[in-house]
Amino acid sequence: MKELRSIPVASSALPVAGHLVPLIRDPLVFLNSLPVCGKLVRIRMGPLTVVVICDPELTRQALLDDRVFDKGGPLFDRVREAIGDGLTSCPHSSHRRLRRLAQPAFHPGRLPGYAQAMTLCIDQVTGSWREGQTIDVPAETMTITSKGTAATLFSNTLPPARLGQLLNDVTTIFDGFYQRMLLIPPLDRLPVPGNRAYLRARARLRDTCDQIIAQRRADGADHGDLLSALIAACDPEDGGRGMTDAEISDAILAFFLAGTETTASVLAWALDLLARHPEIEQRLHAEVDTVLGGAPATHVDLPRLTLTARIITETLRFSSPAWLLTRTVTVDTRLGGHLLPAGTSIAYSPYLIHHRPDLYDQPETFDPDRWDGKRSQPPRPAFIPFGTGARKCIGDTFAMTQAILALATITARWRLQHLPRQQVRPALGAVLRPRELRMRATPRTVTHTPAAEVPKPAP
Repeated sequence: MKELRSIPVASSALPVAGHLVPLIRDPLVFLNSLPVCGKLVRIRMGPLTVVVICDPELTRQALLDDRVFDKGGPLFDRVREAIGDGLTSCPHSSHRRLRRLAQPAFHPGRLPGYAQAMTLCIDQVTGSWREGQTIDVPAETMTITSKGTAATLFSNTLPPARLGQLLNDVTTIFDGFYQRMLLIPPLDRLPVPGNRAYLRARARLRDTCDQIIAQRRADGADHGDLLSALIAACDPEDGGRGMTDAEISDAILAFFLAGTETTASVLAWALDLLARHPEIEQRLHAEVDTVLGGAPATHVDLPRLTLTARIITETLRFSSPAWLLTRTVTVDTRLGGHLLPAGTSIAYSPYLIHHRPDLYDQPETFDPDRWDGKRSQPPRPAFIPFGTGARKCIGDTFAMTQAILALATITARWRLQHLPRQQVRPALGAVLRPRELRMRATPRTVTHTPAAEVPKPAP
């Protein structure tokens, strides 16, 4: 077996900075250039060496063995710094217990109630738009997902001003994850505006969660929301012990962060991509007109919103929100014929895997019909927007439901078009989202054209 030092190093490394320049300047192009170097590639983030996994099977192997490839590395170290040891960021040693405690909150029987809260929030936000209005798409989709997630977490018990502050703090934290991951110590501790804003947002988020939990403990009622489920949870494998207030606070932060920024980014990218593909947009309009008849989408509509679901799935592939994730090797192990010593930081990229031409036909083409079941599907390890194995996102169905309901309702009521000469580029943080995406809103009327009558474009 080869040793770690035999893993090829990506080109263009600079003294001291390593590969920080391409990671900051154009990280997606940099990531897509790595597979030609090998299945494993070393990059340097300042003084830190990170092994990037470029192969889907090796990525799957690492994700399935979460004891050896534990949550950690430069990104998750920053996540843990901000939101503690919640289900998203906790080490393997505590994950199984926390997963068992959180699982009832995501039982399928609770989803219709969550979807009802989502529909109400989507209806309120999209109903406030006006003809000809220029929509700040990332901001509006973030409002939709944050209000929907807050409603399912807290049953709308947060005052609007407090929810607005929570949303601003979440955005600051998400922006800070990626920036701080690339900062060379001690730059992450300098009292510059970015660091101060990050620390203030982190403190406010924690304080808000602690106050909410204390109020709910004093209340003692079951509000039918995620927070009530977490408070009531007990683990029969641990003597019936439930979550501590600190564990619930960590869980709330993890769920709120995961349930807002990522889904909002997927929704914003989907609206951008539909405006660039009018033939797909036309077919979607036919579907939502037939299924919804002008009403907001609800949980009972989901089985018939098949094209809507495929568009969200393809957006998850094409513009993977969680584009770069890290882990830490806990014991000396071998991966892809190389020895990785304990303490090695590894990274994997759903974006990289989702854009490999050997896994996807025309990967740079936005094609929702690749998921219609009539064409050969990519191998299982080739699609990992929610991860896989024991650490797969517990809220994957929650997120898909929210995104489908929102996209269907928006496109049933509005057609969003790009402004003249607008160039949309990704704004890279912990989540891949569009930068400066503004679109003009035009009201739609129901056409009542069955989706089946709108032909698919020729392949």
